Amino acid sequence: MLLRILPALALVSSPLSAQEDAAKDTADTTLIVLETTAGDITVALETERAPATAANFLRYVDEDRFDGTVFYRAMHLDWGAPPNGLIQGGTQNDPERILDGVEHEPTDETGLSHTDGALSMARLEPGTATGDFSIMIKDQTGLDAQPDADNPDTAAGYAVFGYVVDGMDVVHAIHAMPRDPDKGEGWMKGQMLAEPVTIVDIRRVEPDVAD
Repeated sequence: MLLRILPALALVSSPLSAQEDAAKDTADTTLIVLETTAGDITVALETERAPATAANFLRYVDEDRFDGTVFYRAMHLDWGAPPNGLIQGGTQNDPERILDGVEHEPTDETGLSHTDGALSMARLEPGTATGDFSIMIKDQTGLDAQPDADNPDTAAGYAVFGYVVDGMDVVHAIHAMPRDPDKGEGWMKGQMLAEPVTIVDIRRVEPDVAD
C-alpha cells in the first residue's frame, strides 16, 4: 500500500510570515543532493528545526537505502497557475529498505510549512513515516498541522523536514511526465507516473574546505 498524503481538496495555500522566513534562513541545515535520471535536486535538511525527521532521512541516505528507488507519483491540482501539486518518491514500503516509523514532528511545533519546494514525509497514521517523501510544488499549507481541527489526522498534519535549494526545474520536469490513468489506488488513481524516475543516489554535500 502506498503511503498517503492528503487529498487535493485539503490543500490550501498561504504565505510564510516574515518571522518564519527569517527563522528558516538562520536555522542549521544539512545539504544533500538527490541524483535522479531526470537531473539533480539539492535540498537543505532542517536538522535543527525538525531533528528527528531529518535524522531519520539522513540514516536512509547514509545507509544507501534510497539508491535505486523511484519518484513514482505526480499529483496535479486543477486550481491556481500550473504547475501545482507535488511529486512523491522513496522506498514504497519495501521491507528490505524501510526502518521503524519516525516520531511525528508537527509543523506547529517545528515552525516549518508546506511551502513551495518543501520536503514532507508521507505516512499513514502519525508516527508511521518511514522512507517515502513528497516535494511540494507551490504552497500546499493545508498539509500543515491544524491543531484546532476535529479530525486528529488533519490536526497532526504532515512533517516538513527540508526545502529544495536548487533543482526545482527537475522537480517540475518530473511532475510534468506522463501519468498512467489506470495506476494507483482510490483517489490516487491516475497520479502514478507511467515511467517512474529512478533515484540513482542521495548523498550529503561535502562542505567546501577553505584554503
